[in-house]
Amino acid sequence: MSEANQYTLAELLACAASRLLENNRSVFVGTGLPMVSAMLAQRLHAPNILIIFEAGGIGPQVPVLPISVGDSRTFYKAVAASSMHEVMSAAQAGYIDYAFLGAAAMDAYGNLNTTVIGDWEHPKARLPGSGGGNDLGSLCWRTLYIMRNQSQRTFMKKLDFVTTPGWLTGDGAREAAGLPAGSGPYRVFTQLGVYGFDAQTKRLTLLSLHPGITVEEVQANSEFEILLPFDVAATPPPSAEELRVLREIDPARMVLGK
Repeated sequence: MSEANQYTLAELLACAASRLLENNRSVFVGTGLPMVSAMLAQRLHAPNILIIFEAGGIGPQVPVLPISVGDSRTFYKAVAASSMHEVMSAAQAGYIDYAFLGAAAMDAYGNLNTTVIGDWEHPKARLPGSGGGNDLGSLCWRTLYIMRNQSQRTFMKKLDFVTTPGWLTGDGAREAAGLPAGSGPYRVFTQLGVYGFDAQTKRLTLLSLHPGITVEEVQANSEFEILLPFDVAATPPPSAEELRVLREIDPARMVLGK
């Protein structure tokens, strides 16, 4: 592989997520890789994607990677400079197609914990909490998780706390809890592969392996059994064009790494 075509894990994940984002759709992004993925999609195949930032920037043409969701660049040539209240209201109204989330831990049904590790009263660690995670996981149509450290500590059989609902206990459980029919977790991106959720059981299913990764590594880095399709695909590496644009988006490599 030539030096120009070498890539980092962050670049691989950004490309894998970006390819899912469709033109004429809306996507809620947070700081870091979600921003990069959305900007890449906007520049390469989805020029009319509506990028929404938590601090209120809606539909910007971001010139270069912002350092946070409140950076002034998130309002550059935007259709609206609104507020957190406005963007969360948009989720409640059903206007957000995709939303990126991260978490300290996830279970087989895509439920997330960003609140506490260990017992609630005497925890091993207290985490940042929900922020907007519960709102987005509850109300956006398709949620995309980026979890770069898949292990038995992060893919857990039972969470210490459920901060954000995934598929809860399986098929029909979200609707029974009063959440919008047709919404829920869609994809999970880790350092090992890309995952979806089984249409019947709503359990985590391996979709593709990253270059050099085996099924055995995937299973060894999860407390719960990950479902396997008949034929596991390979995650396509970034193209030369994707890498070129990524490096324009993040020239300082704040997110992409070195």
